[in-house]
Amino acid sequence: MNIAIMRKALRGVSGVPVTAYDAGGDVEARTTAKVYERVAVAGIHNIVAAGNTGEFYALTPKEIRIVHEAAVSGVDGRAPVTAAIGRSLREAVGMARDAAAIGASAVMSHQPVDPFAAPSAQIDYFCNLADACGLPLVAYVRAEGFTVAEIVRLANHGNIAGIKFATTDLLLLSRAIPAADPNGALFVCGLAESWAPTFTAAGAHGFTSGLVNVAPKLSLAVHEALQKGDFAAARAIVNKLEPFERMRTKFRNGANVTVVKEAVTYSGLDVGPVRVPGLPRLDVTDRDVLHRLLRGWEAEGDIQAD
Repeated sequence: MNIAIMRKALRGVSGVPVTAYDAGGDVEARTTAKVYERVAVAGIHNIVAAGNTGEFYALTPKEIRIVHEAAVSGVDGRAPVTAAIGRSLREAVGMARDAAAIGASAVMSHQPVDPFAAPSAQIDYFCNLADACGLPLVAYVRAEGFTVAEIVRLANHGNIAGIKFATTDLLLLSRAIPAADPNGALFVCGLAESWAPTFTAAGAHGFTSGLVNVAPKLSLAVHEALQKGDFAAARAIVNKLEPFERMRTKFRNGANVTVVKEAVTYSGLDVGPVRVPGLPRLDVTDRDVLHRLLRGWEAEGDIQAD
């Protein structure tokens, strides 16, 4: 995909669907494709295949390819598909080439998880990967310790469409945006709807979302309000979804994907539990709280269902 078109898509909502498993714990491609279809039909602007909400780190490389294929099939051209890649640089390059062959529009590189990764070398990782990719790259930045110059070097790379900025270092963000080439990479809020108003005020555009799996109308309403500069309306919607997002942060974010998957199952599409080390399922108390919240959203027409 043309990098300018990809940057335009990144100004919208980048949805990250869940990965469905069968009763034996294997990736269920047909149900996974259905999840992607629902998100695409809802009108989400960019769809990320095998992102963190899709349990990237719990999947084998072969399973990641299955998810990418299911995403391309389910989305069926309705929106760009950004295929998530990562691990070692060589593995990531191989995943990127596979994604291009499958028909993905772009790739998103997860933050390297090497415990000895140096900040400047992590920027090298993203840039080297962008050099080797035949597709535009979105760099997923979620570590701390980068300098403004390092982020600007990343943003000014010719094949980097966007930076998914997923830390709360707003001072770094607000300094890097004006220092970077305005025609370079787009800075995107990587912390979902709750942080989108603050990031937008700092100069970022668009945001990522796991909520789109179950309530895409709410995600799109936040985006529409921010597009209009109506921060009060955006914050009102964020307040409505706050109990859902707060529940996801339990157990040091261990329930992040669990809450989303149980909400998708509630909506009528059984996607199975989360793989360890994520929390596989909610306990009875938390599930009851989640279901009460979802029933309220359902009554207001916010729930995505078959």
